[in-house]
Amino acid sequence: HEGDDGLLPITVGEVGAGTGYVSLRMAKRVGPAGKVYANDLQPAMLDLLRQNAAKAGIRNVQTILGGEADPKLPAGQLDLVILVDVYHEFSQPQKMLQGIRAALKPDGRLVQLEYRKEDPAVPILLDHKMSVAEAKTEVEAEGFQLRQTIESLPRQHILIYSKATTAAAAAK
Repeated sequence: HEGDDGLLPITVGEVGAGTGYVSLRMAKRVGPAGKVYANDLQPAMLDLLRQNAAKAGIRNVQTILGGEADPKLPAGQLDLVILVDVYHEFSQPQKMLQGIRAALKPDGRLVQLEYRKEDPAVPILLDHKMSVAEAKTEVEAEGFQLRQTIESLPRQHILIYSKATTAAAAAK
């Protein structure tokens, strides 16, 4: 079904949405025909996110209480999933990536933002930073392929992945 602008509705997800800073902005971008699934592990964060959405009059965000090994996103329905400075917090990153991969449509994208480990001037604890090489190695091991690295932000890498199309990835 096409929207008024002739574009198909977009469905996106944010894992580790917190109070909704990114999710609510994405909800405005995808418009009323689109949908945002906002995932977090903490019910209190999701309560705040729902309050923030209500205050802003945003109705196209659905909150999801995720697990440490499962983002609990709907299978095969998302065009894009974004991780903003949360991947390094995952206690079971392989299982989370598998769940994210399962939630993405065949042409879906995973966008990962992480603080630059390569830059000692970034005032963030080392445990909260990742290098491009580290991120690429870990994420590609779970059936993704790094397609683009954007370095336009002052402190973070933006890494854009697609689902890998190799036979090994298809077997996952």
